[in-house]
Amino acid sequence: MDTTYSAGPDIHVLPSALPIPGLGDQPVNAFLARSGQPLLVDTGMPVDREGFLDALWKLIDPADLRWVVVTHDDRDHTGALRAILDAAPNAKVLANAISLTRISEEFSIPQERVVTANPGSRVKVGDRELSFHRPPTFDSPGTLAVFDHSDGTLYSSDSFGTVVEEIQQDFTDLSEEEFFHGFEVLNRAIAPWTALVDEAKFLKPVHDLAALRPARLLSAHGPTVEESAVPRLFEAMARIPSLPAWLPGADLDLEAALDSHESTAG
Repeated sequence: MDTTYSAGPDIHVLPSALPIPGLGDQPVNAFLARSGQPLLVDTGMPVDREGFLDALWKLIDPADLRWVVVTHDDRDHTGALRAILDAAPNAKVLANAISLTRISEEFSIPQERVVTANPGSRVKVGDRELSFHRPPTFDSPGTLAVFDHSDGTLYSSDSFGTVVEEIQQDFTDLSEEEFFHGFEVLNRAIAPWTALVDEAKFLKPVHDLAALRPARLLSAHGPTVEESAVPRLFEAMARIPSLPAWLPGADLDLEAALDSHESTAG
């Protein structure tokens, strides 16, 4: 775990990194929106569990946490979920049913603590209204991007992420060449099917998310991107299906890197 920082009014980033051999570091972020009914988006990697919980409970009392959004069931998004639910009795999980089914392979979540959402769903959580969307790139069928209509924040899950030599907190702190090179690698690596899709169909979720006019874009695997730069990411995403499939070398595999990182720390 790295030091938490702010990504907007009362939005806190809980950051970490996953080394990708030969490429650099992939940011791994979760987000806490602390105002109103406090909302946590994703719960970090298993390897960071203790540090993640320590950082989280320094930001909020467990009894005050009301919602945990799981954008999808991959382990770098659910690493501390069970411990958080044990410590935070008032928190409910918001996720897609596919993700919840996959999570249940490891542990069960009581039905009364679950609210399910699909792309197209809208859910009121206190003074927030959240809408759920299918992001353009994803590696799990349960993946949801989340738009908070109260402050214009788009939580885009894996989509719109990057791999960089040195992680920075803000898009403007990186060279655009480095950011967009890593952007093209990561968004093809997590979604190799983009080389096979109908480009017109692929562009629909890109245009749908762009139409929301996000005030900021927060990817689980990228820096904070403020409103003025967000259109650049939509333009770059629209080019992804026109690029050739990205094929890693035999020793360059994102899932293998994650498994190795976890076993080394374990």
